[in-house]
Amino acid sequence: MFDVSLIDFNAILPFILAGFAAQVIDGALGMAFGVISSTLLVSLLGVSPALASASVHAVETFTTAASGASHIYSRNVDWKLFRRLVIPGMIGGALGAYVLSSIDASVAKPFVMAYLAAIGLYLLYRAWRGQTEPRKPRFVAPIGLIGGFLDAAGGGGWGPVVTSNLLVQGAAPRTTIGTVNTSEFFLTATISATFIATMGFAAFTVATLGILIGGLIAAPFGAVLAKRIPARALMVMVGMLLTITSVYTIWKALS
Repeated sequence: MFDVSLIDFNAILPFILAGFAAQVIDGALGMAFGVISSTLLVSLLGVSPALASASVHAVETFTTAASGASHIYSRNVDWKLFRRLVIPGMIGGALGAYVLSSIDASVAKPFVMAYLAAIGLYLLYRAWRGQTEPRKPRFVAPIGLIGGFLDAAGGGGWGPVVTSNLLVQGAAPRTTIGTVNTSEFFLTATISATFIATMGFAAFTVATLGILIGGLIAAPFGAVLAKRIPARALMVMVGMLLTITSVYTIWKALS
């Protein structure tokens, strides 16, 4: 733990900016808070990978609550889809947290990322063809279960897995992003309960506080962007973000 009164604003400001940037993108596109935050913390700010992962997981409980509230206020949530998604997601998250100590989920990570990169390219193709008419997704509970499991066991994946697969099935981009962000709070709370029980509050550092402040400030902006950006443009941005982050993760895992 750290003494808040001893924090230097100049020292915490880079972490606030990192949290702000990550949450604006995550709130608008329904994914990538963990990927962007961890990348900025490790690559640009010199935080160790283990501490970066712990900090991001600790923060996400708060940022997903703020983001979900903003999406509810902006009427970006499909409550029928939410009910079909949240319970399987929580079950998958609990299972993933339970088996994390005995299964090395990083082995499967390059294969999952390759799948998500292909999904990203397909979304770009659909946007280019102009195929953005919404359809009711048929496979929701299995995607929630898998997304929750991968998020807990693999250190992230709820947004990329769930948002992308729902969009591939034809779900409307705005309400899909809002619903996935809102349901993520319950998933993250389930995972974080196990995380805090095993690790305590060791993850709460200056980096944690900084990205938490930045993420909370940014939460309303992402919801507003998701509401205002046209569906086709959202599809393009989700496809590009998914493809770029997946290819980058594959490269890092194999290098």
